[in-house]
Amino acid sequence: MHKFSRLLTAIIASTALSSIALLPANSAFAAAPMVHTQVPGYYRLMVGNIEVTALFDGAMHLDKGLLQHANEKTLNRALDRMFVGNPKMHTAVNAYLINTGKHLVLVDAGAAGLFGPTLGNLLQNMKAAGYQPEQVDRIIITHLHADHVGGINDTQGKPVFPQADVYVSKAENDFWLSKEIAAGAPEAMQPFFKMAQDSAAPYQATGHWKTLAGDGTGEIVPGIKAVDASGHTPGHRVYEVESQGQKLVITGDLFHAHAIQFAEPGVAIKFDIDQKKAIAMRRETLKRVASEKSFMAGAHLPFPGIGHVITEGKGSYRWVPVQFSPLPPAAVAP
Repeated sequence: MHKFSRLLTAIIASTALSSIALLPANSAFAAAPMVHTQVPGYYRLMVGNIEVTALFDGAMHLDKGLLQHANEKTLNRALDRMFVGNPKMHTAVNAYLINTGKHLVLVDAGAAGLFGPTLGNLLQNMKAAGYQPEQVDRIIITHLHADHVGGINDTQGKPVFPQADVYVSKAENDFWLSKEIAAGAPEAMQPFFKMAQDSAAPYQATGHWKTLAGDGTGEIVPGIKAVDASGHTPGHRVYEVESQGQKLVITGDLFHAHAIQFAEPGVAIKFDIDQKKAIAMRRETLKRVASEKSFMAGAHLPFPGIGHVITEGKGSYRWVPVQFSPLPPAAVAP
């Protein structure tokens, strides 16, 4: 039996070696081609019985020189610690699709092709997430910068969301869509006025361009309300999604650099029209969200841009991003 076992082992080894010898010399080590793509950019969150889908429009780089009132040493340490890039900060552009059961509401619409080839992915990610643009019946814009409103039209200037009414605050509407204000603005701001006006025009022509009622705050549809957060722009709005005692606060452009602006909320960005007011709004929102323990989302926070805020010290906070889950996680009730 011992001799038979040794003979069988020798036969198996010989057969294996012969098989290897017959293979092409490089087949055992052939490398698979690199794919160079990511999965679709969407992420779901349940807020009570309301479904929120974060949509990734893309990413861009902002120069750290745009940040104001930041100590250089503190800024460099914060950027390097978070690996976001220095001097060019990697910055996401996010939007949020809210299904209340009766309404499908899009908060901001990305940039489409207005800010270069690294943006403009919102529509394909919306479709990958299981929704079609024709299903959207409301679009609520935090403010009229092109990376938030440019995506409501296609490259030919035609509406992407033909059934949707587009809402902005009256203060925002009256500033960016004013020909007189645009004419008197600094030359560097002229393109921003033009992009806002070009984005609005197709919806104005069909009667689908609207302003929020009254002072631009309060309920838009059941479960979604607008809150004044002016400062970054004259009519900037934050949108709160609330259901069954749970809440998500969508902050628009209160944050551009998470690596520094949570720990140092007094750091502004050059794009803020009223920096003092924008800083006050950021501090107020951070304090409230941390106290409520609600979820918060931001247009320029790392995708999906959703997480919690915790207090780290007097006037200082920390961003805690949501953890990925194969099932839509539920917001935590305060």
